Amino acid sequence: MKYIHPEAKLHPSVQVGPFTCIHGDVEIGEGTIIDSNVTIHDGVRIGKNCHIHAGAVIGGDPQDLKYKGEKTYAIIGDNTTIREFVTIHRGTASKGKTIVGNYCLIMAYCHVAHDCLLHDHIIMSNATQLAGEVVVDDWAIIGGGSLVHQFSHIGAHAMIQGGSKVNKDVPPYIIAAREPISYCGINSVGLNRRSFTQEQITAIQNVYRLMYLSGLNVSQAVAQIEDTLPKSLERDIILDFVKGSPRGIVRGYN
Repeated sequence: MKYIHPEAKLHPSVQVGPFTCIHGDVEIGEGTIIDSNVTIHDGVRIGKNCHIHAGAVIGGDPQDLKYKGEKTYAIIGDNTTIREFVTIHRGTASKGKTIVGNYCLIMAYCHVAHDCLLHDHIIMSNATQLAGEVVVDDWAIIGGGSLVHQFSHIGAHAMIQGGSKVNKDVPPYIIAAREPISYCGINSVGLNRRSFTQEQITAIQNVYRLMYLSGLNVSQAVAQIEDTLPKSLERDIILDFVKGSPRGIVRGYN
């Protein structure tokens, strides 16, 4: 037995398992599979070729006392996998929507809170918890059991060690680990897998040598990078991230 509200919009190819409940203001795209015992609340939009595994709850009310019942959304892109017992809450008036992008893998028991923005190709390992309004950029990997503070920003291609407490922004291309969370080098294995050239990887390494290993503070390092290192896409992505970080970036490892 399953319940699908008559106003829900499911592509004819969508598969829905037993004991699943799908509310009315829901849209689910072609080829998506919804396993048993899933709850999909009003305001959910799920793209094509996704797989929502057993026990997941998508689009629940945000756990935010400022939420007053306004119309908000939880949006999941195409080709994304949501594993067992994941919870993804709708947005609040702050952003209006929680977004999980394309080709993401959200493993079992993860939580994505209100107004989070996850870009594409994100991996969240088991039991990772994102607080409200966290932003995660493309290709980032968050190790299992990590706790990410509200408003934090995790940069593209970053890798975070399992069990981390993320209370500062994590710049792109780096490995962040240890306690307190710190810069531990660049994610060279991930960058090689993503077909970054050696020239690009060297440019990234040069930026972070000045950022973290020169003895300069962040503002001094930014000025030195701008003055001494040639412009490149990767250099400018890092600088834009650091300059736009109101929380400040993770510290260097001593």
